[in-house]
Amino acid sequence: MLAVILALVSAIGYGSSDFAAGLASRAASVIQVTLLACVTACLLVLAALPFAASPGPSGAALAWGAVAGASGTLGGIALYLGFRYAAFSVAAPLSAVGTAGFSVLAGLLWGERPSTLALTGIALALPAIIGVSASAGERVSAGAGEGDQAVSAGADDAGRETGEGGSPGHAGRPAAGVTAGLIAGACFALLLIGLDRAGSGSGLWPAAAAEVAELAVAVTAAAVTRNLRLPRGRPGWLSVFAGVTGAAGTVFYFYAAHNGLLAVVAVLTSLYPASTIVLARITLGERLTGLRLAGLVLAGGCVALIAVGGAG
Repeated sequence: MLAVILALVSAIGYGSSDFAAGLASRAASVIQVTLLACVTACLLVLAALPFAASPGPSGAALAWGAVAGASGTLGGIALYLGFRYAAFSVAAPLSAVGTAGFSVLAGLLWGERPSTLALTGIALALPAIIGVSASAGERVSAGAGEGDQAVSAGADDAGRETGEGGSPGHAGRPAAGVTAGLIAGACFALLLIGLDRAGSGSGLWPAAAAEVAELAVAVTAAAVTRNLRLPRGRPGWLSVFAGVTGAAGTVFYFYAAHNGLLAVVAVLTSLYPASTIVLARITLGERLTGLRLAGLVLAGGCVALIAVGGAG
């Protein structure tokens, strides 16, 4: 049960991070928002290291953490490329479902055997993810701006926002959107898998390695695009909040992965678009469509089944 709670808190953290970063990107460059969010997340996790007692990190744990962080950021780049060349309702749900699907497959290949109830919950989670993420994409493709794209499509966690938002008008290459969505899903899954494989014997060092790798990729992207400035004012504070909640999402997932099965906690964490949708409804008054409501109901059902069936 602890793993279920930690994974759900992680999903809330990631979803809140997406929402704040999306709002910030309405008035600032996505790369600028990402850079400040990554700086904040990195400093926060590094500051928490002394309070997470461990005998010291192993090389393998640090390597898995770094791979996880870099993969998450590269997944963000792939997702934004998908947004440029295809409808948001194609790339966004594919990336979210791919994250859960690839993670479940990895867990099963490594010998995990969730209970029947948990497997049923996992099966319900996939259409739930489609519901909450595809509906957001459809709203974006109707003509929203870059900031709306980041809010509604999720912008995939503070550490995963590295590309510029695509234009809604570039929706004529669905094959490119499918490919980019699947690549993004695979990268995001590697983020979750990497933190799981890093093990629990090195304290928070693997999570810190992930944040450092994410920051390195973000700085590289900012340098290449000559966009090293940090946002100020309200966008700046929102970016900082995105970094704080994104770091919390990573830390809580890290502990969830070592208290439960990867196939279960990764799916629960992948429900993060639901919290983004709820925040948009509460703070911005966005309408809950039938598809969104169905996705949220299915998400609740899958959480209940996994909680009853056990996460580990």
